[in-house]
Amino acid sequence: MNEKRVQSPSSIKTYKQCPRKYYYQYIIKLATTANIHTVRGNITHSVLEHFFDIDTSVITLENAEAHLKLIVQHLLLKEWQNAKQELDKLGLTKDQLIHYFEDTLIMLFNWVELFLSKISRKQGSFAERFKKLTPMRELLFVSENYHAKGIIDAIETAEDGSVRIMDYKTSSSQDLNDHILQLAIYSLLYYDKHGQLPKQVGIYFLKGKESIMDVDEKLLELAKKEIAHVHEHTKSEDINHYQKQPSGLCKFSTGQCDFYDTCRPFE
Repeated sequence: MNEKRVQSPSSIKTYKQCPRKYYYQYIIKLATTANIHTVRGNITHSVLEHFFDIDTSVITLENAEAHLKLIVQHLLLKEWQNAKQELDKLGLTKDQLIHYFEDTLIMLFNWVELFLSKISRKQGSFAERFKKLTPMRELLFVSENYHAKGIIDAIETAEDGSVRIMDYKTSSSQDLNDHILQLAIYSLLYYDKHGQLPKQVGIYFLKGKESIMDVDEKLLELAKKEIAHVHEHTKSEDINHYQKQPSGLCKFSTGQCDFYDTCRPFE
C-alpha cells in the first residue's frame, strides 16, 4: 500500500491508457525498452535546452538565420554523438539513422524559423532580443500538496511579466487536445509553487507550429481531478486491481507495448 506515490503527466497518461500497463511500469517497475522516438526526443530537448546558452556576440540581425541554423546543426551532431550508445542499442540500419538525424534537423530548422519570427518582433540588437526570448529551461516542479511532479521544458516570461509554459513535441500529430491534461498539470504545479497562474500554456510542435491556450481555473480543476483519480486507484499493489485495457497501443505497425509479452492483452 503506497498512498504517497508521486504522479507525473506520464504516469497519469499511462494509467488512463491502460491500468495494467501502469501496474507493470510504476508498481512493480518492469524494465522498459528505449525506441528511436524517445531517444531522438531526448536529443532534441537537449539541443533546445543548450541553444539558449550560445554566444550571441557575433550574431547580428542580418546573419542570424545562417548562424542559428549552423549552431543547431552543431548542437544536434554533438547530442547525437552523446547518445551513440543508446542509438546503437536500437539496432537500426545506417540509412534509418541518417533518416532520423535529417528529420530531426529539419524539425530544428523549423523551430529556428519560428524563433526568428519572434526575434523580428522585438526591439534592440540581436543579443538584446535573444535575451528577452530566453526562457527558463528543463525545470523540475514537485508538489507536496498534490503528490505530483513534472519537468517543464520552457517557461517564458513576456515583457509585461506574464508567464507562458511551453513543451516541445517531435511527434507528427499536432493536436493540442492530446496534451491538455499534461499542460493542465504543469499549470497546477506552477501555481502550487508560485501562487499565480501562468497566462498561457502550449506546445511547440516541431514538425509544425506552436499551439497555445489560456490558463484558467477550469484547467486547474481538470488537473486536480485527474491526479486525485489516479492516486485513489493506484493505492493497491494487487495486480487484479489494474485491469487490462487492450487497444491499438498494445501492438502497432512499428512495435508493441514494452509489456506485451508479459501481459498478453488479447488472451
